[in-house]
Amino acid sequence: MPAKTKRSGVKLRLDSLTPQDYEELSKPFVPSRPVLKNCLRAFLSGGLICVLGQGIQEAFMAIFDMTSKEAASPTVAVLILISVILTSFGVYDKMAQWAGAGTAVPVTGFANSMCSAALEHRAEGLVLGVGGNMFKLAGSVLVFGAVAAFVIGVIYAVMGWGGSHPL
Repeated sequence: MPAKTKRSGVKLRLDSLTPQDYEELSKPFVPSRPVLKNCLRAFLSGGLICVLGQGIQEAFMAIFDMTSKEAASPTVAVLILISVILTSFGVYDKMAQWAGAGTAVPVTGFANSMCSAALEHRAEGLVLGVGGNMFKLAGSVLVFGAVAAFVIGVIYAVMGWGGSHPL
């Protein structure tokens, strides 16, 4: 099937197009990316998630008389719970479509990825479906985190940083 290029007006056969010819032909049909708008949305949504987390932490500190260090773990647990509930009702995915990377970066994005995989494979059963598939995406993150923590711990132990106990 012959096609004309804008520049030369020469007919080309589509089965013999080079990658450069294809790029030249397809360039007018590629929509422009609103990079600034996407960055602003990601910044605002990620920031709002962090403000929500800070508010939850402040509530734990005020209501239960916790220090900021003591309130950190329950704050993360509440954020994960909120993320899982919103994912279960399909709300988190709609937020992520609008916000882009802003919802993927905080801990809520990690909880969303695990919950989405569990929901997607629940028909296959609890063990093989949910248990077997929810760690496919998150498993690499967990392994990387564990290995990185081990390597950093070894470096700290060898260098003598962060503690008074010798090897």
